[in-house]
Amino acid sequence: MPRTGPAGTRCPMPTGIAVIEIRRGQAPQPLLRAEFGVRFRASFVDPAFRTEDPSIARLEEIAWQAYSEGRKAPFTQKAGPGHADPDYELSTEWLATKQRIDAAQLRWADPLTPSRVLLICGSARNDGTCPGEISKTFRLLGIARETLERAAIETDVLDLSLLTSDYGRKIHPCKGCVSTAMPLCHWPCSCYPNHALNQTNDWMAEIYERWTAAHAVIIVSPVYWYQSPSPMKLMIDRLVCADGGNPDPTSTGGKKAAKAKQLELAGWDYPQHLAGRAYGLIVHGDVAGVDDARRALSDWLDWMGFIDAGAPARLDRYIGYYEPYASSHEALDRDLAVQEEARNVARAVAKAVVELRAGRLQSVQPKLSRPRRK
Repeated sequence: MPRTGPAGTRCPMPTGIAVIEIRRGQAPQPLLRAEFGVRFRASFVDPAFRTEDPSIARLEEIAWQAYSEGRKAPFTQKAGPGHADPDYELSTEWLATKQRIDAAQLRWADPLTPSRVLLICGSARNDGTCPGEISKTFRLLGIARETLERAAIETDVLDLSLLTSDYGRKIHPCKGCVSTAMPLCHWPCSCYPNHALNQTNDWMAEIYERWTAAHAVIIVSPVYWYQSPSPMKLMIDRLVCADGGNPDPTSTGGKKAAKAKQLELAGWDYPQHLAGRAYGLIVHGDVAGVDDARRALSDWLDWMGFIDAGAPARLDRYIGYYEPYASSHEALDRDLAVQEEARNVARAVAKAVVELRAGRLQSVQPKLSRPRRK
């Protein structure tokens, strides 16, 4: 028997697959008009805005209508040929991101394009915000970048500390669609932008493209409380759609949980959209946690189908071990060995990129199917 979906649509179940219950009851109640107004106006508490209170009131009413109507995507167009449902109205913002990713994938696969390494600064610290000083992470990244450029490798620096210092820059958190069903997690993520909830200007739309264009990635990161810093963890979680994500949101009717469950249970191949790139890691700390943090990053990248550039490319070190924070840059100045180790990470990745693009590195990797695809 076909099942009635959450929006009243008829969702035929694949033969032999049991009906899966959609569990509900956690969502908060919608905001009342007065409370919505308080939240909307919280961005305009500066007295300088008072001369524009009538204008703010008009904007608030427009925002309230978008919220109350659930107007997630105000700009849409028919998906067109090549989609499961060509007539489905897809967000034009999502389509634009997908098109840039597809173009980046073609550049990545073109043997005539320059080799490119994405360098990621995982620290939240820079001298343009409260700390007033650059991070050691950024300095180590600079050492790696200089080494790569001397090897004629193109570099692209993704400095995640801009989340703490750039006006309006955001990486919104992952909503966990994959835990309902893998096909509900779209590649690229379709949870954002959500105009109804003011969840817009999502930096990940650009970051997906930059990961896709890279032949290798080097992550340089400090340890914050035994873990990766929060800006980097936001990015990592949002990259879940690169490992198993669904490139066609029309196949799930947008965000229809029942349809997504049916697709996964019927057999999902968990496509690895970023597999085949090389990686290196530089993880540093001052007291504890560097080995666990580095290992977690290695495991994550291995799982996504990245190829490590060898032992020299996986570095975890303490800088100024149990010394004052105030003199940590001086400790890095003195630690010539860790500076050279950072160069070695870049050298190993540069070599791996050459071998990878020539087909020699892939040829020694056994092509095995996963008995557990998830």
